Amino acid sequence: MISLIVLILFLLLMVIIGIWSMKRTKNLDDFFLGGRSIGPWISAFAYGTTYFSAVLFIGFAGSLGWAFGINALWIAAGNTVFGAFFAWIVLAKKTRVMTKKLEVMTMSEFLQERYDAKYMKIISALIIFIFLLPYSASVFKGLGHLFEINFNIKYDIALLIMIGITGLYLVLGGYFAITITDFVQGFIMLIGSILMVAVLVGKGGGLNQTVSTIISNYSIHMGNKQPDFILLISLVFMTSFGTWGLPQMVQKFYAVKSEKVIFKAAIVTTLFALVIGFAAYFTGSMTHVFFDAPIMENGKPVFDKMIPDLLKMNMPDVLMAVILLLILSASMSTLSSLVLVSASSIAIDLYKGHVNPNISKENSLMMMRFLSAVFIAFSYFIARFQLTVIVTLMSLSWGAVAGSFTAAYVYGLYWKRTTKAAAYAGMFTGLILSIFLFYYLGPKNSPIASTIAIIAPFIVVPLVSLFTKPPKVEVIKKAFD
Repeated sequence: MISLIVLILFLLLMVIIGIWSMKRTKNLDDFFLGGRSIGPWISAFAYGTTYFSAVLFIGFAGSLGWAFGINALWIAAGNTVFGAFFAWIVLAKKTRVMTKKLEVMTMSEFLQERYDAKYMKIISALIIFIFLLPYSASVFKGLGHLFEINFNIKYDIALLIMIGITGLYLVLGGYFAITITDFVQGFIMLIGSILMVAVLVGKGGGLNQTVSTIISNYSIHMGNKQPDFILLISLVFMTSFGTWGLPQMVQKFYAVKSEKVIFKAAIVTTLFALVIGFAAYFTGSMTHVFFDAPIMENGKPVFDKMIPDLLKMNMPDVLMAVILLLILSASMSTLSSLVLVSASSIAIDLYKGHVNPNISKENSLMMMRFLSAVFIAFSYFIARFQLTVIVTLMSLSWGAVAGSFTAAYVYGLYWKRTTKAAAYAGMFTGLILSIFLFYYLGPKNSPIASTIAIIAPFIVVPLVSLFTKPPKVEVIKKAFD
């Protein structure tokens, strides 16, 4: 009952923020980037809450915590240092300055203008649409099951509730509403994570005893089945550097108020990532304290149920309500950013960019709102009817998108000699490798496939650039001068 009351109050707050934010949203720039006026604290929380979703707290924490034990904390460390701090330090200032000079709002627009590549916007927009929409559906699916288990609400009805609330505040307020809700959700995530770890460590006999138990039980539980260390390194790389090329993450750099606030935002994001990442993976490793074996169904381990069961067994009702809000907040923030970026791939990159370039500001805003609603509806149907091809696209999404964009994006910011042909070569190398290696190495080794798909374009792009026609002087001057 307490959880249900807290949930209703939380969702009501999200709706109020959406209605209030609508007054601040006058045009397409406001809707997609918040008018490029977002301060350091809100920008940092927007980045952090988009970074960490229910996939981390339920799926990754349960499976990786059991597979790697205390070594899973290396993933949290990588996410904090490289996925948060260095992402802001290396990318944010250059991105903020160059995207404003080029007058672009999306990753696809940036690539087209930076490389003077007419069809790059279309190709990149299709990649975003194909791979990020199923990913957003997977977040909806996780939330639906969370509601079903903890609130005794049927899965279909739970999905409709989430669709309605997310759609309302996103369609009304756009990016400004997302950042404000992210700020609220971020504090919930911080408080919930700290309390969750504190209670579990207390039940484990204190910090020293808990860590000692994890290490000793891990050897007993895993024996000679401990995963290869290369897989751990790949997970650190994929989840840390992979964010450097994800449109929903990069968008936060476009929207920041000015270059002066970037370092402060970097520090806040780093601290946020440290707390959330540590809490999630340390909780996952504590499955070795509270379980003797993975939860099994039909003879197969079901790691997604380990963290929910762990929390239900050890958390008092009031704290469990906070934890549920923690997971809900993490997912809604990620979900809203994914939907916004997916909708922009059609509304801004394809329709405004190619079909009707002269569309008015008012109609552009209406189109973006309409497509955001359409994409949320698509996400519902994908989450409701789990087709095999969609499940595969969900598994491929991170590696395919990061592999396609990271090298072309980073080189585009820093190296003037990067050519259009090289950017195309890097995009197709990352995309093809991510798909081929996913099937060749198997889903269990998808982090290794994604890592190779992200790294390979960084070799391909400079090689192709050196042997192809240099970019036009006026293109470089517009981007860099």
